[in-house]
Amino acid sequence: MAILEVEHLSKTFERTEVLKDINFSLEKGQVVSLIGSSGSGKTTCLRCLNFLERPDTGIIRVNGETLFDANDPVTTQEEAIRKKRLHFGLVFQSFNLFPQYTALGNVMLASELLAKERPDYKENKRTIHEEIEHKAEALLVQMGLGDRMKNYPHQLSGGQCQRVAIARALALQPDILCFDEPTSALDPELTGEVLRVIKELAEQRTTMIIVTHEMAFARDVSNHVIFMDDGRILEEGTPEEVFGNPREARTQQFLGHFVQ
Repeated sequence: MAILEVEHLSKTFERTEVLKDINFSLEKGQVVSLIGSSGSGKTTCLRCLNFLERPDTGIIRVNGETLFDANDPVTTQEEAIRKKRLHFGLVFQSFNLFPQYTALGNVMLASELLAKERPDYKENKRTIHEEIEHKAEALLVQMGLGDRMKNYPHQLSGGQCQRVAIARALALQPDILCFDEPTSALDPELTGEVLRVIKELAEQRTTMIIVTHEMAFARDVSNHVIFMDDGRILEEGTPEEVFGNPREARTQQFLGHFVQ
């Protein structure tokens, strides 16, 4: 069974159709790259999956459970959607770290807020806090930031901030990790840092959706590639199929701008 199923997703902003009948699925442990020119709908698609935008039509299922159905009011209630966001971990292109928290505090924050909803929180507050802290520390060590846990975002490089953001997204153990152009705000050296971390996650069979303009990286790390154009999925397939022998003229034109 697919871990993610997306059916007939569409989204319109005012009179502009940004997504047009999007359909795809994702298997556990698979890495899917969404590629295409700016304005093709990639980021909006990712934001709809994370319920940061509400689709006009369509269905989103995770592990067979319908998280969103535009025709079912029960699944579109904000309180229900807030909890369903936990299935996804999102890494933004501009980090979106909280400046008043250290690297460790940023990674711990969501887990601590959720812990306060537990019925046993008051009586086990210290133990729960220690568990969350140890887990966050382990994630930052995994990101190569074991010596920067007490630093604030302004004391970190862009690449380090993005690695903190990745640790934060992993902290709640999401079913699917999503990246929205995670290197677009970084210089080439820092880009390499972040791409290495994402590649290591792929090698660990982390289920991921990556919106990226790094074509060589997408070809190297992905199991499946989706090319979007004008709000539609124009072509999809294995990296070998999409990059090596694209069928559609628009895909050929887009990829022609990149060194193969």
